[in-house]
Amino acid sequence: MDKDFIGKTVIVTGAGGGIGRAIAHAFYKLEATVCITDLSLKAAKETQEIIGNERSQVYELDVTDKKNIENVFEKILETNKSYDVLASNAGVSTMNYVENLTEDEWDFNMNVNAKGIFLTNQAAIKYFKMSKTKGKIVNTASLAAKVGAPLLAHYSASKFAVVGFTQALAREVAKDGIRVNAVCPGLVKTSMQDREVQWEAKLRGLSPDKVIQEYIDMTPLGRLEKPEDVADVVTFLASENSRFMTGQAINVTGGIYTT
Repeated sequence: MDKDFIGKTVIVTGAGGGIGRAIAHAFYKLEATVCITDLSLKAAKETQEIIGNERSQVYELDVTDKKNIENVFEKILETNKSYDVLASNAGVSTMNYVENLTEDEWDFNMNVNAKGIFLTNQAAIKYFKMSKTKGKIVNTASLAAKVGAPLLAHYSASKFAVVGFTQALAREVAKDGIRVNAVCPGLVKTSMQDREVQWEAKLRGLSPDKVIQEYIDMTPLGRLEKPEDVADVVTFLASENSRFMTGQAINVTGGIYTT
C-alpha cells in the first residue's frame, strides 16, 4: 500500500476537521495529491496548513448542491487531469428525542449525510466510467448505521441510507472495475463528538464527564476512538490491499459492534 497512491489524486469531502482532516493527512503521507474540500474554506485551508501544501489543494464544496459539486470536481480535473479516489466523508449530526425532533433537523441530517453521499458518488462514477478509471470510493457511514442510536434516530436513518446506497452502487459499477465501500466509525473524539456530549448530557440529565465515561466503558478496547483509527481503514479500502472488497461497510468501533 505504501506506493499505491504515488501520482494519484484523492478527493476528500468534509476535510476541514475531524475524521476528514485525518483522512486527508493519511493520503498525503502516502504521497497522494489531496484535494481538501469542505463547506468552510477557512477550515479547509487550516487542514492544508497542517498536512502540507506541496501536494494538496483546497476547494469550497457544498455536498448538498449538485451544481457546486459538478463545478468543483471539474476544477479538480482541470488542475490534475484525473482523479482516482473519492473519500466521501462530509457529515453532520444533531441530537433529540424523536417526539421532539423537528423536520428541519431531519432534513439537515438527511441532506448532508445521505444526499451528499449520493451526489458526490454520482459525480465520481460518471467520471470514472467516462474515463475508464478503476476508481475507488469510500463513504463514511457510522456505528449508528449498524444499530439505531437513541437520541440519534434521524442521524441513524441517514447513515443506514449510506450503507444501503454503498451496497447498491457497488453492485452496479463492479463490472466497470470501480469499487465502493464504507467505513462505520464508532465513538470518535472530534469536535462533533464534543457537541454531542454536551447535547446528550443535557438531554439525559448527566454530566459531560459521565457521558464520556459511558462511551469508554462500552468500548471493549477501552478508549475513545481517534480520527486516525478511521483514516487508516479508509486508505486500506482505497488501496490494492482491498482489491477484492466492494459493497462492504467496515466497522471501526473498537469492538462495540462486531456484525
